[in-house]
Amino acid sequence: MKQKTTLQKEIRLSGIGIHTGKKVDIQLKPSSFGKIVFRRTDLDGLELALDPGIVKTKNSTYLESKGCRIQTLEHLLAVLYIFGIDSLIVELDGEEIPIMDGSASPFVQAVQDSGLQPLPEQKKIVKIIKPFRLEEEGASVSFGPDAAFRITYCIEYDHPLIQRQELTLDVNKESFVTEIAPSRTFGFLKDVPALRAQDLALGGSLENAVVLDDKGSISGPLRFPDECVRHKILDLIGDLSLLGSPVIGHFSAHRAGHRLHLKAVRFLLHNPEYAKAIP
Repeated sequence: MKQKTTLQKEIRLSGIGIHTGKKVDIQLKPSSFGKIVFRRTDLDGLELALDPGIVKTKNSTYLESKGCRIQTLEHLLAVLYIFGIDSLIVELDGEEIPIMDGSASPFVQAVQDSGLQPLPEQKKIVKIIKPFRLEEEGASVSFGPDAAFRITYCIEYDHPLIQRQELTLDVNKESFVTEIAPSRTFGFLKDVPALRAQDLALGGSLENAVVLDDKGSISGPLRFPDECVRHKILDLIGDLSLLGSPVIGHFSAHRAGHRLHLKAVRFLLHNPEYAKAIP
């Protein structure tokens, strides 16, 4: 049975919220609580524990309760999941986790620089024991038994740099750090006015996203030819972290997003015959 883990040293980072457009200072503090807690220093220290019951999605994954929101969790949560960090205080002076360069690599580097500290409390692993498929408006997420944590993701966009991209990956620390974490969030220039009319993507820029016009990327070269589908895997890992335990199983997603990822998480949490907690 694995031990719960926290950071060895505090991490301080600053950046812009991709949706709010506001500068945010964030501190990741070691804790022995055995859970991840978000603390809004701009709201008199109001705290929200990471709880799937108060998670919502709208172009990102966020917590909302007590009149408080913690937005764009997915990249940070993916890194915490991969490094096994399940006891932490996340302090921030705004409502959004900073987007950094659009990828998870800055969080990876910060965690590696800090190091990890095991805790006395033990944690279990969630093993998928029965397959299931969720579908919604031409998109799907399915899962089934496997010997490891594996993800297959497929996206389709009518764009010359994307078209159809599909990738299957055994997800572990090494593959995540080198193959997934560097991939950046992406979006289409034509969608920006509509997003900003909804108070979304207010902090998006060529420095923190892959921005695509009708012909290609206007934010420089891609980090991978299939960077877009790799970023979708990053998002899915972050959302699956809401299960609260390491997972063993094969997850397949087709044209999905945060909303359907969260539905899969909630299905597994509410239907224990499909997943078994093991030492």
